[in-house]
Amino acid sequence: MGRYIALVPAAGSGSRFGAPSPKQYLQLNGKPLMWHTLATLAAVAAIDEVAVVISPQDEWFDGFDWKLPKLAVYRVGGASRAESVCHGLEALAPADDDWVLVHDAARCCLSVAAVERLIATLDNHPVGGLLALPVPDTVKRADSQGQVGATVPRGGLWLAQTPQMFRAGLLSRALRGVAAADITDESSAVERLGSKPLLVEGDAQNFKVTYPRDLALARAILTARKGE
Repeated sequence: MGRYIALVPAAGSGSRFGAPSPKQYLQLNGKPLMWHTLATLAAVAAIDEVAVVISPQDEWFDGFDWKLPKLAVYRVGGASRAESVCHGLEALAPADDDWVLVHDAARCCLSVAAVERLIATLDNHPVGGLLALPVPDTVKRADSQGQVGATVPRGGLWLAQTPQMFRAGLLSRALRGVAAADITDESSAVERLGSKPLLVEGDAQNFKVTYPRDLALARAILTARKGE
């Protein structure tokens, strides 16, 4: 049957955020932003281990009290997301048939229900898949001057989210030897092998905190959930 392992690459510097520390360590409702991410994954009953992959030079992680079940820390992060996932898989040494759920540290509003839906949908799938949302708006492609160059039909277009869930053996093969700059997510690596991951509808609240203005929305979502 295999285990379920959540792998969270968190070796990035968050340079676009412009903060003195990587964004995963910024305070959000009294906890580091990444704490909320890891706590949700740890709360999923099916998940056996939550593995966070940080940089060997990380100066911040040990400054916080995480106190989360199932959490394991691997200081093997690389210069890119793909490298961090690869190094994390090597450190974990999972069985080929273990399921690995790779999730962005900055998607701190992930819900337990969304993860459970992903696992239930993909449990017997031959490839695996990812949470994603159908594109709801009209899509424009800009030209070199920032003007509308074309209107792109949105039928069949989806916005990729995480977790992205694949068997460990398949994911390792997909990431091995590829140029890290060419891989934007785990699904794109698996697709290069000729496989077709399944799209599982996610949740608009499962957005990635990318800019300072995103913190206010994340704070509001997490506060509202606490009051439910």
